[in-house]
Amino acid sequence: MRILVTGGAGFIGSHTVISLIENGHEVSVVDNLVNSSEISLKRVERITGHNVPFHKVDIRDREGLDKVFSATHFDAVIHFAGLKAVGESVLKPWEYYDNNIGGTLVLVDVMRKHGVKNIIFSSSATVYGVPETIPITEECPKGKCTNPYGQTKSMLEEILTDLRTGDEKTGDSNPWNVVLLRYFNPIGAHKSGLIGENPNGIPNNLMPYITQVAVGRLDHLNVFGNDYPTHDGTGVRDYIHVVDLAEGHVKALKAIENKCGVAIYNLGTGTGYSVLDVVKAFEEANGVKIPYEIKPRRPGDVAVCYSDPKKAERELGWKAKYDLIDMCRDSWNWQKNNPNGFEE
Repeated sequence: MRILVTGGAGFIGSHTVISLIENGHEVSVVDNLVNSSEISLKRVERITGHNVPFHKVDIRDREGLDKVFSATHFDAVIHFAGLKAVGESVLKPWEYYDNNIGGTLVLVDVMRKHGVKNIIFSSSATVYGVPETIPITEECPKGKCTNPYGQTKSMLEEILTDLRTGDEKTGDSNPWNVVLLRYFNPIGAHKSGLIGENPNGIPNNLMPYITQVAVGRLDHLNVFGNDYPTHDGTGVRDYIHVVDLAEGHVKALKAIENKCGVAIYNLGTGTGYSVLDVVKAFEEANGVKIPYEIKPRRPGDVAVCYSDPKKAERELGWKAKYDLIDMCRDSWNWQKNNPNGFEE
């Protein structure tokens, strides 16, 4: 299939581009490079031996997107592009709503204009809010999201679902097919060490924070909250290797090919690890000590969040292969070989 990946120069996007190419798909990338680097795509080309057409376009730029779709007919879009930091979203709600919701509305409008009505959407476990059940299945009710980032993901799920419903009501001969992938906490990196997570500024996610401490860019790790109702007081999450996550997007194309309508899948390992569990695993995997300090809880964080991923295994044949030690080892392999990220 010919796939357009929005946000394809970013952490998850770049790994997904590799998996798509390795599975025989043709891939183009749209990215505004706000929180990513074009160098990552050069390295993807090096890893795969394939050229990856790249368009520096913001998804809010209707004219720019229209040119991309006019030049190439795509079979489907995998949509990653968006702002993604929970804490920042609490401080900058307008920017999150404008970029994530406004941008996606422009994207799907351009898509339907060009007859491309297949989309795999990068959603998030944040749509469950404070989850009613643990582990979280796809049947778990969506909760009140605890931050604007989560609100954008939840609302976009509703919007994309409504697009399909509207087509069904009007008897559209080319109805939308929508796959909503709710994923948990991606870490790790490609085994080559050539690409990995490279956030601008101080990281919001745990693993790049740990690796930047390990490499000496930061003095210590800030652990936000040690008074949660968990085994060690720190927040518990379902960490998943980014390569497993990338494979999940490739497998989700099967649902598109089967004219799925709207399909929802959790992508996680089904195991919850605390912040301190990850710190200890990193130290064990790599022999590097990570000093940390306990700080107050961050606004918008929940205590425990991990998945039941059996539906994806049952319907898509997808299952996570890598464990926490693999994730820690591969994250460090990326960072130690690229102490300043993609700066060359």
